[in-house]
Amino acid sequence: MATTAPPRDAPPRAPLKTKAERFWFRVSAGLEVNQLWSQFEKDARSSYRFYSADLGGELEGLSGFRRITHIAKTLFWAIMEKLSPARRVLLLFGLIFLFLPTGGFSYGKAGQVYAVEFDPHFWGGLLLLLVLLLELADRVVMKRDLEIARDIQTWLLPGAPLQLPGFQIAYATRPMNTVAGDYYDVILRPGETRSDDRVLFVVADVAGKSIPAAMLMATFQASLRTLSASNVGLQELVSRLNRYACSNSQGGARFTTAFFAELDPATGVIVHLNAGHNAPILRRSSGVIERLETGGMPLGMFPDATFENAISTLGAGDLLVVFTDGVVEAINAKGEEYGEPNLVRTIDSGFSGPPSEILRTLLANLDLFVGNVPQHDDMTCLLLKSN
Repeated sequence: MATTAPPRDAPPRAPLKTKAERFWFRVSAGLEVNQLWSQFEKDARSSYRFYSADLGGELEGLSGFRRITHIAKTLFWAIMEKLSPARRVLLLFGLIFLFLPTGGFSYGKAGQVYAVEFDPHFWGGLLLLLVLLLELADRVVMKRDLEIARDIQTWLLPGAPLQLPGFQIAYATRPMNTVAGDYYDVILRPGETRSDDRVLFVVADVAGKSIPAAMLMATFQASLRTLSASNVGLQELVSRLNRYACSNSQGGARFTTAFFAELDPATGVIVHLNAGHNAPILRRSSGVIERLETGGMPLGMFPDATFENAISTLGAGDLLVVFTDGVVEAINAKGEEYGEPNLVRTIDSGFSGPPSEILRTLLANLDLFVGNVPQHDDMTCLLLKSN
């Protein structure tokens, strides 16, 4: 399992002399107390949100003791039902033993009285430890499998940004879990001559989370790569991709929103199509903001869906920002969303710099905004700027 190391710019740590210091360093992975508390707070929020999902609106109209009792009962069953039946029994007996008073009995033999005490707390703790060990074994195996899936997913995404004369590119993604349902790509579509070459930019968001979304993302990437090699226009490319997505979307339940932009590097002309995705921001060098909304519905819903593309031109200094909803819907401790106004302000404040610097500033602002609050969606952003 991965551990968190101290920051690179942290002062050198004094050599660990005692066994206690070495033991604590191994347990805490070298984190300071405030870092440990921050990590615990984030884990606690995430766990509570996970277990309290079953509460729903049933708390309306309840108050006082009835409300507390209902919450405790619902959380109890939410935890129990996530265990196998055998582990539920172990956990139940462990909890019962913890609340039993210490007892015992005495008996006489050969004129002597012997007392036998039974401490149920010890056995209750032992049963709880056993349940923890069984769950930990499952978690370690699952974590290893997820890390392998994450590595495979990383291989599917582009590495260093493509070097295009006259343009700068930057992109990043932050999965909510180990693997993500967000997808971005930069694909070169060679023409008959070098002057006919086009570059396809794609940002997509598969409905769902974790492994199911990641698997659909992989099929989306494979089909897009295959179809983009054909000599068809963007509109026809998306239509074919939609028909393929419909065969894997479980009747439209696993749809995909996506934005496609095909750039002619020689002229700066982009043909773009928005398939139900968040409208990208085209920030002109003059400060004017345009939203690229033309397109159609998400992919994977209806095989006969029609799509429409539009054409824009990137002039010197113009910046295109494509993002998934996890960016603007990031929430803080107050339940407030980051929102598109904050995104636009960040773009405006760093507009004169390169896309890589704008992206770093955006991610730093997001970190500052959300703090330790676990997020409910992946975050992906792609920036394209004309020199």
